[in-house]
Amino acid sequence: MEEIKIQKYFTDCGVMSRRAAEAEIERGKVTVNGRPATLGMRIRAGVDTVEYNGRPIVPMVDERICIILNKPRGFVTTMSDEKGRPTVRMLTEGLHARVYPVGRLDMDSDGLLLLTNDGALAEKLTHPRHSIPKIYHVTVKGDVSDEILRTLNSPMTIDGYKLRPTKTRIYQKHEKNERSCVLEMTLFEGRNRQIRKMCDTVGLKITRLSRVALGYIKLGSLPEGKWRRLTKDELSYLDKSLTSSTSKQTKG
Repeated sequence: MEEIKIQKYFTDCGVMSRRAAEAEIERGKVTVNGRPATLGMRIRAGVDTVEYNGRPIVPMVDERICIILNKPRGFVTTMSDEKGRPTVRMLTEGLHARVYPVGRLDMDSDGLLLLTNDGALAEKLTHPRHSIPKIYHVTVKGDVSDEILRTLNSPMTIDGYKLRPTKTRIYQKHEKNERSCVLEMTLFEGRNRQIRKMCDTVGLKITRLSRVALGYIKLGSLPEGKWRRLTKDELSYLDKSLTSSTSKQTKG
């Protein structure tokens, strides 16, 4: 596969000029496969994951493709991995288009992952203040008291950042193990390992973390390791939600 200079990749994607890209690379704002980019380095479009300020940069395309994948545990949310670990790229066989993950699910988490070739959509969805909630089922060990639920539903400060309040409730209790249950946690922003850090703060040990929905878009019965295209209604929902979110941010 042909390699191109990373500065040219930015112009090919319609993000910024080469000179502007060079400045952002020097500022440390650009990464390739999770590592800081350097001036003049070459990348493989569609294989290497290029991010600017933590948001994926993807080429402009004529046909928009969006899929959801039921990511299993043990797969990293990148299209290539220098350590040789399994990637979500391996799970998109049969899709004759280059798509890129929107946001991340860490290697030990599973569930709904959105992938697209629409750079503008990806950028909006990875903005910390987008309005579409992400819903998780979190299996935890420990006594989930009313006080712990109140703490999880209150604005918490993690790594010096004050989080927006989540919506947390007990989704399912395990009858055979009273000290284990499934929480349903709804997040309105996506900070790095946010749920794991929140649960650690209140003394809960996570044994499984699964994303089950992105607002109206639900994982449903999609088998683990499989993908499907978003429906027209689901695409319309994303567009309307993100347009509304952008309008509110502009007015604010």
